[in-house]
Formats: sequence, C-alpha cells, structure tokens
Amino acid sequence: METLANLESFVRSAESGGFSAAARRLGLTPAAVSRNVMMLERNLGIRLFQRSTRKLILTEAGERFLHAIRSSLEELQASIANMATDRGEPAGVLRVSMGLTFGVDYIVSLLPDFLKLYPKIHPDWQFESRQVDLIAEGLMRRSVAVSNFRLAWYRGCWHRYTLSRSHRRTM
Repeated sequence: METLANLESFVRSAESGGFSAAARRLGLTPAAVSRNVMMLERNLGIRLFQRSTRKLILTEAGERFLHAIRSSLEELQASIANMATDRGEPAGVLRVSMGLTFGVDYIVSLLPDFLKLYPKIHPDWQFESRQVDLIAEGLMRRSVAVSNFRLAWYRGCWHRYTLSRSHRRTM
C-alpha cells in the first residue's frame, strides 16, 4: 500500500517536471521528494521517470499511472481538507417527519434560527397527517446530537434534553 506522500510526490513532480519545483510546492526538500518517488517506483516495480540532471520525463508507464491516479488523489485531498475544516460541526441531511399542524405551529418558526446556527444541516421536513413508520422510512435514529443538547422523539413529540454525568469517582 502506497503512502499519500509517495503518490503526491510523484504527481507534483510529473506536473512540475522536476523534484525541486515539486518540493517547493509540497514544502519538502528535493531529496525527500526524490526518495518518495524512488520508493513508489520500487514498490510498483516500474520506472515512472526518465531522469537527467536537468529534467524529469515520464515514461509510458509513468504517464498511464499519472492518468490513473491524478483525479483520485485530488478527490482524496479535497475530502481530507473538508474533514479538517469541519471541526465537528453538525452536517448532513436531517430528516424529520411530523404532523402538519404541529410543524406549522411549532417547528417552522424555529427553522431560520436553527439554520443560522447549523448552516451545514440540510433539513428534509415531511409534514404529513398520517401515522409514519419511523424505522421503516429511515427517520428514526433514536436521538439527534445537536451541539450540547439532543432532540429525542418520545410519546408523540420532540423533547430537548442534555446529557450529564457526575464527575465523582466511586471507589
């Protein structure tokens, strides 16, 4: 299994045409980039570059490999960057099913403030006047964590509660 550093060193070296330019872009030394590429070549068992003192030229195998991994590497780096900036904020789709009257009277007025607090939440509200099978329709998750409190469905309505515990240790 190749490391991300080896793959990124290869791709950036191929894009820039040399280890020095790739090293500046990656914040590494040229020797480290060269070492990463050599390790990748050794592990793959193929030569990816024809080297000269002035430039790098991709071999045919190197061109195929670059074409095969470039988009995947960029997607992986974007995913890592997104997770790093997430900082644990609630995000994703929040599916809620409720009666029309309850939704209009109590929930709709709270939605703008909720979305300001949690902009990465995408509500999927279902206002229906029928009995809903929460588990079968994928709506029941027992409770939903929202910052320092939780919402839970109990006896026909949502309840807000916090979780706490004693800091004392029992011996």
